[in-house]
Formats: sequence, structure tokens, C-alpha cells
Amino acid sequence: MARAAAASRRKAVSAVGGRLDPARLPRFLNLFAIRFPVGALVSIGHRISGVCLLLFVPWAPDLLSRSLRGQAEYDALAAALRSPWAAPLVFVFLWAFCFHLVAGIRHLLMDAGLGARLRTARASARIVLALLAALALLIAWRAA
Repeated sequence: MARAAAASRRKAVSAVGGRLDPARLPRFLNLFAIRFPVGALVSIGHRISGVCLLLFVPWAPDLLSRSLRGQAEYDALAAALRSPWAAPLVFVFLWAFCFHLVAGIRHLLMDAGLGARLRTARASARIVLALLAALALLIAWRAA
């Protein structure tokens, strides 16, 4: 597959005297056909979880203030968070928080030089995914 892409690129370059001819380049890149390395998946997941946490920020102060108003308000908020419509939101928030925390620690350790070699980076990425899969199963089991 890589050879075909290189041959296509050579044809596109050589057709116009060493310049790229946009008409001869491939027009469609199927991102679902690309096989990302495990480290890239964890890095992309870290960014997605950060966006999920950022989207939660506007509601966090309101939920905190409601929970601190009194026992009745706390019980009403707890009942609302246990409702079927809120369960997916709570799950996504917990997943995003845990994923961002664990992957962030991994990234910080790699920035400090620990686990920066390819083999250990792949192993730590697999550990992050395994921990989060176990956490998802635990949350799903506790919810059932």
C-alpha cells in the first residue's frame, strides 16, 4: 500500500516538471482505514477527554453550589444524577476525568524522560487503556 502511494506521488510530481499536480493526487483519505499506533490512540483520547472536561466546566460550579445548600437540595441532586437520563452523562464525565488523569500522568512522566523509549511508551499506553477498560467495566457493573 505504501509503494502504491509513493508511485502515485511520483507520477503526480513528474507530470508537471517536478511540481505537484493537484489533479493527479488522491482525493480521498479514509481515516478509518489508517491503523494508528497505540500511543497515538492514547494521545488522541487524552485530547478528547480534555474537551469533554472543558464542556463540563460551566455546570460544575452550579452542581457544587446546589449540593452545599442543604440536605434536601443534596438529596434532590443525588436523585437527579441517579436518573436514567443522567447516567450516560455521569459515565462520560467519570471516563473523561479518569482517562485525562491517567494519560496526563503518562505524558508528564514521558516529558520527564521516564518511559520515553518506544517500547516502554507503547507498554505504558497499553497500561492506560487496560486501566480505563477495567474502570469502564467497574462503572458499568456498579450501575447495573
